[in-house]
Amino acid sequence: MSETTSPGGASGAGALVTPQYRRYALFMLVVVYTSSFVDRQIMGVLLEPVKLDLGLSDTQMGFMTGLAFALFYATLGMPVAFLADRINRRNIIAIAVAVWSLMTAMGGLAIGFWTLALARIGVGVGEAGASPPAHSMIADLYPEKERAGALGIYSLGIYFGVMLGFLVGAYVAEYYGWRAAFFVVGLPGLIIAVLVRYTMIEPPRGAADGLEAPEPEPIDWSQMWSEIAAGFKHLLSDPVSRNVIFGIMLVAFVGYGGTTWIAAFFIRSHGMSLIEVGTYLAFAIGIFGGFGAFLGGRLSDWAAQKHIAGGMWVVAIGMVAAAPLVVWFFLESNLTIALIVYLPTLVLGAFYLGPSFATIQTRAPIKMRALCSAIMLFIVNLVGMGLGPQAVGILSDVFASDFGKDSLRYSLLVLSFAAVWGAWHYYLAGRHLIRIKAEAEATRA
Repeated sequence: MSETTSPGGASGAGALVTPQYRRYALFMLVVVYTSSFVDRQIMGVLLEPVKLDLGLSDTQMGFMTGLAFALFYATLGMPVAFLADRINRRNIIAIAVAVWSLMTAMGGLAIGFWTLALARIGVGVGEAGASPPAHSMIADLYPEKERAGALGIYSLGIYFGVMLGFLVGAYVAEYYGWRAAFFVVGLPGLIIAVLVRYTMIEPPRGAADGLEAPEPEPIDWSQMWSEIAAGFKHLLSDPVSRNVIFGIMLVAFVGYGGTTWIAAFFIRSHGMSLIEVGTYLAFAIGIFGGFGAFLGGRLSDWAAQKHIAGGMWVVAIGMVAAAPLVVWFFLESNLTIALIVYLPTLVLGAFYLGPSFATIQTRAPIKMRALCSAIMLFIVNLVGMGLGPQAVGILSDVFASDFGKDSLRYSLLVLSFAAVWGAWHYYLAGRHLIRIKAEAEATRA
């Protein structure tokens, strides 16, 4: 596909944004997101062999899979988004993919805790440049009534990535060692970076909302902090956005903690082998989690057309319905039953992604969409991605003296109740949408 845009703008691109191109662009962004989650979650299946080989504790492993990645990923996302609201988002994404792919491969050269931690920090630095510009691009490709569904499809990258990470990581680690697994999942990302750069275009900003593209803002770094402050003000003063952020933060706290440690839980508490757990989780999370993300986005779009709060309440219902199944799963001693009960929790637990991302984009000012996405991810990932795996590891070490190899079982169970708290915030977001609509109608009358 020929490039017709200027480096920082979208002139001439509008005519190329056909329905066929929209589907291709969404497909490529799903591939990018898949690559990011393969590289991000590869540590999940490699926790046990890496821990044993390098002689590390659960707390150290929790740091490498949580804060070491999330602190840089979340913080750097904001200056990257500041750029993405001003220059070509496609180019930012291409560079980001190349960086995180190389740093993932560097993990295979680690000789101890700090060298592996530095490699994981590098992955976080690279991945800071992916989701905020991708969310912004999708919002400019799909109108509001289709946005939750499109972002739900984009979110399939999480589950495809986890699936490939578990599957490839388990088999490569089993036969060639955990170091080889980092090389195998990391280096193919360089091909994806080239495809993004040379086959995608920069869509006109605001086009999907029927708006004229705003004039490009100059890159004035002295204005960055004031813009970030304005983004925080918007997200925290808008009651809908605020509750969505609290909701996704709590659900992500449970989700990232669970996804990171679930393989180790099956190995320790149920005696599964690395190959068995890698194969099962690859298909369970990839298929059932992916279906949940797709279904949640579609149900949200449908429910929002029926009732102003419907999209948010779909997420709240999903979280509440999953809660008793999660308790059953962690307390179940029979492996076969546990494997079956785990599947519907994956479907329901994935409902929140598309609706959450779409709501933040829809309610954000056009000129601040990437930045608002980055601020959301900053808050969500510091708590969810950063503290989730870390909290599981710390609590597991605390429980080890009482529960032995089952310490992970009870650590994961205790922390899972945060998702029900998250459901309450999605309910509140729906209530605020009702109030805002009623106030707007009263004003017009």
